[in-house]
Amino acid sequence: MQQVTRTVPIVFVLVPDPVGAGFVDSLARPGGNVTGFTPFEYGISAKWLELLKEIAPGVKRVAVLRDAAVPEVGQFAIIQAAAPSLSVDVSPISARDAGEIERAITTFARFSNGGLIVPGSALAAVHRVQIATLAAQNNLPAIYFNRFFVTAGGLISYGPDFLDQYRRAASYIDRTLKGEKAADLPVQAPTKYELLINLNTAKALGLTVPPTLLARADEVIE
Repeated sequence: MQQVTRTVPIVFVLVPDPVGAGFVDSLARPGGNVTGFTPFEYGISAKWLELLKEIAPGVKRVAVLRDAAVPEVGQFAIIQAAAPSLSVDVSPISARDAGEIERAITTFARFSNGGLIVPGSALAAVHRVQIATLAAQNNLPAIYFNRFFVTAGGLISYGPDFLDQYRRAASYIDRTLKGEKAADLPVQAPTKYELLINLNTAKALGLTVPPTLLARADEVIE
């Protein structure tokens, strides 16, 4: 859409890293004709690593599954910056389709003490059942960006209510139709996140979920 017009306002939703993808100059001042709503603040990336380490203290190596077709720098950079304080080595694994996802996860899981972070991407959403299944088959504790991974058998998720993105986008469309410029409307992040834990998966992985973590969960699947 940006290639078609640089004047008609464009409001997006569910774009994980709009700065890294080149859609906006910055979150505070988009600078062009594009603005909208990102499903994650960059800081949530460090939270994924913290939660993974909390539920699986033995994890020493963490792979971050990335969509090779989408430029993304912000989330991984923050995960990488948080890794030393948690005594974890972090590495990206990139994939473009189901076959590459299987090869990447299987190869990473050949060595012990591994864990997996699955940040937000269309690739991960489409292949969520496959990713959750591969994590289970390879004995990899994994944290995901949305609840639908946990209901599909994933271990733990921490992320926003995606439907709320569309509700909030309507207000921006209303404002642009009334004359405000997209360049002046900051990209907004969610205001509420939810934590889900699948106890069946934790048991299968041989993990004991700390009571303090269970107490913070918005939903527990048993």
